[in-house]
Amino acid sequence: MGFHATLLEQTTEARNGLLATPIIQGALRGEVSWPSYLAFLREAFHHVRHTVPLLKALRDQLPPHQAWLEPALAEYIEEEAGHDEWILDDIAHAGGDAEAVRHGAPGVATEVMVAYAYDTIARRNALGFFGMVLVLEGTSVSLALHAADAIQNALALPDSAFSYLRSHGTLDQEHVQHFELLMDQIHDPADQAAIVHAARVFYRLYGDVFRSLPLPLPQKESA
Repeated sequence: MGFHATLLEQTTEARNGLLATPIIQGALRGEVSWPSYLAFLREAFHHVRHTVPLLKALRDQLPPHQAWLEPALAEYIEEEAGHDEWILDDIAHAGGDAEAVRHGAPGVATEVMVAYAYDTIARRNALGFFGMVLVLEGTSVSLALHAADAIQNALALPDSAFSYLRSHGTLDQEHVQHFELLMDQIHDPADQAAIVHAARVFYRLYGDVFRSLPLPLPQKESA
């Protein structure tokens, strides 16, 4: 069994904990509100804007024996550039204030998740950042397209308000395949352990981001 399969197996419990988050389950059922969706996009912007800087920081921390990762990181950097602007466009098309989000601050849960990513690269084993890649891209593949349809149907928003969810749901299918091949080339037990540990933590931290979002108010039954 390659390391990618081992990574999925060893993070199953943490992944299930994220997917069980009430707001995720509600969104998949179409139980969503406009404030909830805008809050999701706000927090997404504030972590996605760090994707390229984090990838560059990881590249800069690679020791000589991990230089073989540089082409893959360069490809990731190129593909991820500008995705934060997609989110701001979605916010604007959904009727939110994109510039307020751009110049505003993230919620505490998002701030902590991003800080942990930088800390992993700077102070721990930098390859642990791949744990964040697993969590964010794997979650978007399993949820994004389905959630986008359910949210759009519930809120009657235009297609232009869902470019982030729909593009990532499709794009990350390719990324996950590439990620699997990449992970199966990592054989050092210390690197593998660092990625598994970080993935478990990121599942928890990303779950905290979703738990911080406002839940839709229950609908009153008709008299």
